[in-house]
Amino acid sequence: MSPSVNILKRRQAIPVIFTRGTHYEVGFDVGRTFGALIREFLTLSEPLNSTYLPMYNTSEGRQVYDETLESVRTSFPQYIRELEGTADGAQVEFHKLFLLHMDDITPKAVAGRNSVDQPIGCTSICVNQPGQEFIAHNEDTLPEVLNFFYLVSAHIICDEPQGKYSVKEERFTSLCYAGHLPGYTMGYNHHGLIFTINTLSADTLYSGKTPRHFITRALLSADNFSQALNVIKDTGVGAADGCSINMTFLRQEGSRVFHNIEMGPAKNNESQIDIKSANPGEYLTHCNKYIRLKVPEVSSGLILDSSIERMVVLKKMGEPKSRGDIINMLGDESAKTHPVFRNRRDDAIKTIAVGIFDCIARTWTLYSDNPKHNEPLFVLPLVLRD
Repeated sequence: MSPSVNILKRRQAIPVIFTRGTHYEVGFDVGRTFGALIREFLTLSEPLNSTYLPMYNTSEGRQVYDETLESVRTSFPQYIRELEGTADGAQVEFHKLFLLHMDDITPKAVAGRNSVDQPIGCTSICVNQPGQEFIAHNEDTLPEVLNFFYLVSAHIICDEPQGKYSVKEERFTSLCYAGHLPGYTMGYNHHGLIFTINTLSADTLYSGKTPRHFITRALLSADNFSQALNVIKDTGVGAADGCSINMTFLRQEGSRVFHNIEMGPAKNNESQIDIKSANPGEYLTHCNKYIRLKVPEVSSGLILDSSIERMVVLKKMGEPKSRGDIINMLGDESAKTHPVFRNRRDDAIKTIAVGIFDCIARTWTLYSDNPKHNEPLFVLPLVLRD
């Protein structure tokens, strides 16, 4: 592990950029602003350097890369331009950023295995009580990502409709890992969509389909629930891998409804999905294990063991009904091996940020440390389109 990871302790800082322009211009501004973070992260990323890049340099790996890139470029050319902008702004090679967005698709397609045997993942909670309507999320990831993330608040305006959903305008704020597109953590858009992401590790992944990072990037453009489902299904191509999405729209008819959507890799040309909703008086919790969708998962066990232990702790704590309950649950460190909030010296995974979306107050509260013991770093208003 690089000395930078050992020396640089958890910082009480989440940098943010406000940017407006085309997809390429927004990506370039992100790359230029956070270039130092992106370049250092690329040197630290163990999966990238030990697995993705060596496989990219084989004929089999390059074929998987090329056919996946071509598929994404056909469906979402605007997001490829955005990522090209980030690479150019940060002065790094594009293929390294795209490999990060492919995750374990390359090693699974080439060698038949997922590359990272870690208890990866996150924890999400939705509470739907009178006067208490929240989506909350622990963002958990590998230790090298600690202090290598930022917020992107972007307004993208295009002269012509872009991509398979003909989008001309996007406005959103999202937490981002260094060098990654917005979307695959937690965020919201100006249509009132709020969502958080939990990684799910299906055993079978597909080359030439849409990596989950690009599906969740496209989700930031959705203006209603039907469109969000269309994005997740990705009809005509389908997901290459899996995740779960916890979501609601601030503007909706009738009472508040939260949804957890488990997405699985497309067997044919459409993502597998299963939807569970929380109506008034109900709640949802989700970690990193398929609960309802019948998708075979990785056999290594760590991500499943971690999810099972966290879900046991959450269940013991009972039904969450308030912000205080959410903070107690997401800040809990009682589990012996895989706590909900991860900050032990020897933890293979760290909780890098905690977010609480208040659907009534229309705020997003962000913590860079355990919310049980620390004040939030800042509170953002959720600004919607007029």
